[in-house]
Amino acid sequence: MTNSVHKTTLDNGLTVVLKEMHHAPVASFMVWYRVGSRQERPGTTGVSHWVEHMMFKGTPTFPNGTLDSLVSREGGYWNAFTWVDFTAYYETMPSSKIELALQLEADRMANTVMTPDEVESERTVIISERQMYENDPNFQLNEELTSVAFRVHPYHHEVIGDLADLTTMTRDDLYGHYRQHYVPNNAIVVVAGDFDTSEMLQRIQTRFGELPSGQPINPVTRQEPAQKGERRVVVEGPGDTAYLIAAYRAPGASHPDYLPLVLLNAAFAGGSSLGMFGGSGSNKSSRLYKALVNTELAASAYGSLTPTVDPFLYTINAVAQAGRSLEEVEAALDAELARLEATPITEQELAKALKRAKAEFVLAGESITGQAQLLGMTEAVIGDYTWYETVLDRLNEITLEDIERVRSSYLRPSQRTIGWYIPEPVLE
Repeated sequence: MTNSVHKTTLDNGLTVVLKEMHHAPVASFMVWYRVGSRQERPGTTGVSHWVEHMMFKGTPTFPNGTLDSLVSREGGYWNAFTWVDFTAYYETMPSSKIELALQLEADRMANTVMTPDEVESERTVIISERQMYENDPNFQLNEELTSVAFRVHPYHHEVIGDLADLTTMTRDDLYGHYRQHYVPNNAIVVVAGDFDTSEMLQRIQTRFGELPSGQPINPVTRQEPAQKGERRVVVEGPGDTAYLIAAYRAPGASHPDYLPLVLLNAAFAGGSSLGMFGGSGSNKSSRLYKALVNTELAASAYGSLTPTVDPFLYTINAVAQAGRSLEEVEAALDAELARLEATPITEQELAKALKRAKAEFVLAGESITGQAQLLGMTEAVIGDYTWYETVLDRLNEITLEDIERVRSSYLRPSQRTIGWYIPEPVLE
């Protein structure tokens, strides 16, 4: 029995990360591609998410409509997700049936069929999905705010893409994106669960080892220039609830300041930022909750920090209580941030934040699928799965001085973008 992780790279450039765990006769097989909305350009925004949809349309070996029944018949489930830095696919199945996952993922890495009819059918689905999001004030505000916060870097657009591009992208755009990025040297295979490591590695070599490498992927070079002052955006739309977001420049996950900022968020706002996508959350004992929710200015308030390849955003979010204005909520937030400067986080607050962050991190990796996701996310975003293995030890080393340093470095008005969502009055 072992819980050790084995990492290797095949001759064609495929990264393989294996974690043998014999808690239950289950295994989770994942393929992570180092491509998300970060690799997109104006004209093809949303292409990574759209390609994810097309990967479920079948291959000559597994025609459209057969994959669902094959996986479910063997007692498994599968899914996929696209984010700013990656696209990932997974199957969690009885370990005796996991060979099916290897077969179908190797097949669709090379042989996915994108017929013009299927592309057009999925265009309708994705446009409908985007229109559904547009009914959500949070989506509307986040989209506008992020586009203002990032003027140059491709983090500026939503993962689902801009409607203008979703209506004009072609089948060739999708297939070209697939052929460029869905190659072994841009992929990570992660397997966690009940298997023998040497046997699983041989099975992966058999299924994936002969797939040809692609051309090296061009790095993202359009880095965001320094922000020279506070930015503000106001969105007006339907509804009866007002929203506030204060988004501060934040470091990428591999930066030494990332984990201290995680604990600052946990202490100040309650979120841990160590789950699958960074997580967000609130805590009734946090300073933010007491300042905004206990005073009945906000119905909810929380912080959110997402692990990303390049510098992204740390956001403080609040939903205004009925009858309270965004001016009042923002003033109270600014007052609490000023108090955080005057009265820094204490040893007791840091200890509680550390305990909370550890607990949520352990919970995120409690399942076999969770283990595979955490290994894959850290390998895809940071380039080194050992970040996941050593994160708790490094959290223990963070001091109050580290917390104060990142507070003074990142929570500055000149480095934030303020977003307001103002509900429009209902016309009789």
